[in-house]
Amino acid sequence: MAAAPLLAGLLCIRPAAAQPPLPTVTLHVGGHAIQAEHAATPETLREGLMRRTGLADDAGMLFELGEPDIHCFWMKDTLIPLSIAFIDPDGRIVDIQDMQPQSLDPHCPPAPVSQALEMNLGWFARAGVRTGDRVTR
Repeated sequence: MAAAPLLAGLLCIRPAAAQPPLPTVTLHVGGHAIQAEHAATPETLREGLMRRTGLADDAGMLFELGEPDIHCFWMKDTLIPLSIAFIDPDGRIVDIQDMQPQSLDPHCPPAPVSQALEMNLGWFARAGVRTGDRVTR
């Protein structure tokens, strides 16, 4: 009957919870003001929006990626569909891509970036935000 304690232990395992919301910054993108959680530490950059079940309409997450480089993203353990804007050091959007939940497909910018902004899927298109637009605080 050694299986009973093992089974009981397995029933107590829970998936990791989403991290609590991070401090926010107000960003201006294409004439829209949005509230973006600010991911700037190695831990918050790794976690991002993983395991979240929703995102408010005009909310997102701004990733401070450090030195300009080809920083790629994927959606493993991310439950909501997102669009991502890759932002160069001058605050210009160099690319916008749509990302599907729980996908390992890489999403990489075409040029070095220092920030990325994730929003609900299609937000940039609905807001009329395009490549070349600026993101400011």
